[in-house]
Amino acid sequence: MAGPGSRYLKEPYEHRFEATEKIMALQFETVEKRLERIESMILGVEKRLWMTVFGVVGVILSQAVQSLIEFGPK
Repeated sequence: MAGPGSRYLKEPYEHRFEATEKIMALQFETVEKRLERIESMILGVEKRLWMTVFGVVGVILSQAVQSLIEFGPK
């Protein structure tokens, strides 16, 4: 004997538990995929931000060098 009680009373709960585990696994997979997509989007935004910062710094430096050339010895 496996244990006290009828197997017909225990089996529905075991199936529910398995179904709940499968559903939770699918939900976690979906959340993980969404997080990966969000992380890749954040990396793209970060790259664009750094390109903008480097562009602005480049313009400022080029203007500084240009003004030094203009006021330099002639």
